[in-house]
Order: sequence, then C-alpha cells, then structure tokens
Amino acid sequence: MIPLIKEKLTTALTPTHLDIIDESHKHAGHPGAQAGGGHFIVTIVSPQFTEKSLIDRHRMVYDALGELMKTAIHALSINAQTPEEFST
Repeated sequence: MIPLIKEKLTTALTPTHLDIIDESHKHAGHPGAQAGGGHFIVTIVSPQFTEKSLIDRHRMVYDALGELMKTAIHALSINAQTPEEFST
C-alpha cells in the first residue's frame, strides 16, 4: 500500500520530502482494520502548501489519495509542511 500512497502524493503534490509509516499492525482487531483499512502516518513537505491553512493542506492530501481514503486507508495522520517550515 505504501508504494501506491507514495505514487499518488508524489504525482499530485510534488513533495520535497515524503515519509509514510504503516501502523496497521498496531490496530489489529480494530473495526477499521478488520475491514481491511490501514492506519498510516504521513509526513509530507511541499511548496504547494505555501500560504495554505492546515485544513487546506489536509484536504489536498485527501484529494490526492482519492478513493484510497474510502477503501484502503482507515486512518491517516498527516504532518503537512512547506519546505521553509520543515526541519529534519
């Protein structure tokens, strides 16, 4: 699943940094996990987030992931920053 998430986010948001962690194993037995939806943490840095609110940045990520948000992804934690905000 991570390669597909990466492909969709890279295509839509051209990130300068992208980190995706699958935490699905920590949610075994959870109703969303039983239905097959994964739990992921995404850190994404993109110049497209410049002058966008946190809500707008999250919407951009959700829009980029499209149908995955309704099927393969049950929970998504998003850290969306501009290159200027990001520090490694």
